[in-house]
Amino acid sequence: MSDARSVRLLVLDVDGVLTDAGIIYSEDGVEHKRFCARDGAGIVAWRRLGNRVAILSGRTSSTVERRARELGIEVVVQGSKDKLADLRTIVDRCGCTLDETAMMGDDWPDLPAMMACHYRITVADACQDVRSIADFVARHRGGHGAVREAIEHLLLEQGRLAEAQSCFVA
Repeated sequence: MSDARSVRLLVLDVDGVLTDAGIIYSEDGVEHKRFCARDGAGIVAWRRLGNRVAILSGRTSSTVERRARELGIEVVVQGSKDKLADLRTIVDRCGCTLDETAMMGDDWPDLPAMMACHYRITVADACQDVRSIADFVARHRGGHGAVREAIEHLLLEQGRLAEAQSCFVA
C-alpha cells in the first residue's frame, strides 16, 4: 500500500467524484451539476495548507470552471481524451512529481492516470476495477462528501488535520 504522507497534489475527476455522476440538462440545453459544499471546504483547507488541487475531467462544462474559480483551483483540464497524458501535464504545471500526487477517480477512464499516481483514492460507489486498485476508498459516494473525506484522510495521515481545521477558526 502506498503512503499518503508525501501527497502534495490532489487531482480530482468531476463526474462521480465531485458530483454524483448525474448529468442534468434544462429544457434550453444548459447542463447543471450539483457540488457538495463540504467537499469545497475541504479543498479550501487543503490549499490553505500549501497543497495543490487540479481537476481532470473527460467532459467539458462551464459549471466546472465556475466551481474551480470559487475554490481557487487554477489547473483545470476538461475534455480529456487521454487522462494519463493530461495527468503528466498537470503534474508538471503544478511543480510536483507523480510520487507527490494522489488521484481521485471513479470509473474506467480514470484507471490509467490513477495507476500512474503514488496514491489512489476513490468513492464508495466507484466501479469495482477502480475500487480494487485504490489505496483509500471513501465511505461516502461521489458528490456527497467523498472528496472531503479523502482530504481529511490525507491530512490525518500527514498529521495536519488539526491545522486544517484551524484554518476556519478565528
